Amino acid sequence: MPDETIRVGIVGAGANTRLKHIPGLRAVPGVEIVSVANRSRDSSERVAREFGIPKVYDNWLELVEADDTDAICIGTWPYLHCPVTLAALESDKHVLCEARMAMNAAEAHAMLEAARQHPHLVTQVVPAPHTLPVDGTIEKLIAHGYLGEVLAVEVRQLQPTFVDRDSPLHWRQDADLCGFNTLTIGIWYEALMRWVGPASRVMAMTKLCVSQRKDTSGLLRTVTVPDHVDIIANLACGALAHLRFSSVTGLPPANEAWLFGTEGTLRLDTSALQLHGGRRRDKEQQRIVIPPEEQGRWRVEEEFINAIRGTEKVTRTRFEDGVRYMEFTEAVTRSAQSGQAVNLPL
Repeated sequence: MPDETIRVGIVGAGANTRLKHIPGLRAVPGVEIVSVANRSRDSSERVAREFGIPKVYDNWLELVEADDTDAICIGTWPYLHCPVTLAALESDKHVLCEARMAMNAAEAHAMLEAARQHPHLVTQVVPAPHTLPVDGTIEKLIAHGYLGEVLAVEVRQLQPTFVDRDSPLHWRQDADLCGFNTLTIGIWYEALMRWVGPASRVMAMTKLCVSQRKDTSGLLRTVTVPDHVDIIANLACGALAHLRFSSVTGLPPANEAWLFGTEGTLRLDTSALQLHGGRRRDKEQQRIVIPPEEQGRWRVEEEFINAIRGTEKVTRTRFEDGVRYMEFTEAVTRSAQSGQAVNLPL
């Protein structure tokens, strides 16, 4: 449909949808956002007024099955990603699904299988955005032998907060809403796959600091999503990876990602997105300045619409890649629960 208007319905108008997806879709010529269904009628109507969306549906299934849309943008929490995706594809609609593809690997596989059964439809997972400006340069350096053989990967992503036992239950701490998605493991694994490929074996240990929290209604709920995770993984490329994630590390060291090879080292300051590196004969690392033409940028909505129109293919992020990071996040949980290493793919 290169010259036709593409009509989009919004299921779940959360913060990222309002900040990124709705403005991004509206900025693409020939795209109309025609409907919205949020968690309640009131919140749906507020979003419709804010963005001038003409149609409000009482529930997501009515919106997905209606004949007034060509594509569905899913901005809900992960617990609805799979059912909405399956319904949308069955209704012959293209799908843009928010990150944290699904609750678990089984749901992700079901979404991928449904997409393969509808090859004429475009499916895309919102990509991990935090490394987009540097991904291309890191990939090029590795491909051109800057590191030599990749030996080890170190990722440290620590939130600078001490344990807060009184804060209410956040949806990211609610396994009924987020499934096996823990902290920022999924988005960082997605970035690592871009650089060095997937893992083949995972061993993890976790710590849960607060086992019960009150939800928004004041009900005391059991928490199972850990606050701190350490992961050791074998990568398919032969390297070893050590990944640490935490939301309870007050006054931590800087967040960084390191790539060690036989001939060179790369270090990414993940807060400032500054890349440094050095090779065998260098005395110290030097800043690697990334030219503007190499810097990736957020173009999720543009890529989605272009893919529907047949002018480009989805690269950030394909359902196949979403399945891999869901397998990894589930393997982390399985390993921590069993005390055993877990082989990938699941």
